Amino acid sequence: MAKTKIKEFLGTGRRKTAVARVRIATGSGKIVVNGRAYDAYFHVEDQRAMVIQPFAVTESNGKFDVRVNVAGGGPSGQAGAVRHGISRALLEVDAAMRPALKAQGLLTRDAREKERKKYGQPGARKRFQFSKR
Repeated sequence: MAKTKIKEFLGTGRRKTAVARVRIATGSGKIVVNGRAYDAYFHVEDQRAMVIQPFAVTESNGKFDVRVNVAGGGPSGQAGAVRHGISRALLEVDAAMRPALKAQGLLTRDAREKERKKYGQPGARKRFQFSKR
């Protein structure tokens, strides 16, 4: 008996220092992040809403199974990386979704990163106290 190969679409998402590798296949709408259900992985409701936002925008809730490997950063950055990766993978599925995703800003990589601490001062921008006299 021959096994039928399920077609998967890939997308890579990044946010801060988090990187998410996303695989999408047609299915029942199950989202698995690092081997756990996404609502068990992301405890904050805003982060869960962020993860499913691309499906809400493209009106494809429950049509795709999603598997995600995400590493680096914190929970908020990881949720943003997963959202970016899902958006890119949906673009691979159907290029007609591009205008809807782009209008919501889901295809743009958020380039904001933590600024490095400079020598001779206590932080990135903060200076040591200055005394004139």
